[in-house]
Amino acid sequence: MFEFCEDPSALETARWFACYLTNGVHFRFYQSFLTVLLLLAITAPVALVFGFAGAMASRSHVAPLRWIGKTYTAMVRGVPDIAFFLFFVIALDQALEWLAHQAACPDWTDPIRQGANFIVCDAAKIPQSNAPQWVHEAYNFSIAVFTFAIVFGAFAANVLFGAMRAVPRAQLETGEAYGMTRRQTFWRILVPQMWIYALPGLSNLWMILIKATPLLFLLGVEDIVYWARELGGSRTSQYQYPHPDWRLWYFLGLLVFYLGMTRISEILLGRLTRRLSRGQATMAGEDQRKAVA
Repeated sequence: MFEFCEDPSALETARWFACYLTNGVHFRFYQSFLTVLLLLAITAPVALVFGFAGAMASRSHVAPLRWIGKTYTAMVRGVPDIAFFLFFVIALDQALEWLAHQAACPDWTDPIRQGANFIVCDAAKIPQSNAPQWVHEAYNFSIAVFTFAIVFGAFAANVLFGAMRAVPRAQLETGEAYGMTRRQTFWRILVPQMWIYALPGLSNLWMILIKATPLLFLLGVEDIVYWARELGGSRTSQYQYPHPDWRLWYFLGLLVFYLGMTRISEILLGRLTRRLSRGQATMAGEDQRKAVA
């Protein structure tokens, strides 16, 4: 990046570190922080949508929908995250390629499943082998977002289902007494009030989601933990910037990053809790009323 970085071996300590920390590989390391933040920004609302749909299905009066909702939450919550990530990514990737194979190569006669191998025609490969690198990265990232959303959506569904049941039944009956339909009661009374009961559980899920981002590496995404391990390992004289094992310092930086994310989340979630507690028949709402009085 700097003009004086042409010969790192002749640099003094300060300039050596300036060149070392601004080389191309380190910029990929810095970019991986944005990847993690983007994952959190997209996955959280998508998982909440999955959770809301799962909670609605679990409390549905239609038996098949209720079975689907309960099966989804029970099945995903009962499987270890790592095992689900490894299985689901492979299954989803092969399912997409199978659908593309059926559409692109209808005259294919060879079996797709050949022992342990899954073989489709070249036109059905997702993404194509000659596609640009950013296409492969975008595909892996999309698969990662969908997988995270499926997993954390199941936990969110369980939290939202409990929050819906926590809303006092008397309030729903009051809405029905005023002539509201079941749908109006759900959207105008139940949904606005359930968030205060769901927020503690959703807050825990958000913290767990932050801690689960290192699993990105299992899904083919080069995350911050991957780059910290790669860059921090010892480098001999054959490298441009040789150094001993610095993984401790790289992982210490990740520790500071995750603790900072946790602290910022706690502050924002605390403010959101106070906002949602206004006028609610909860301990936090009662404390607010006493403070005003």
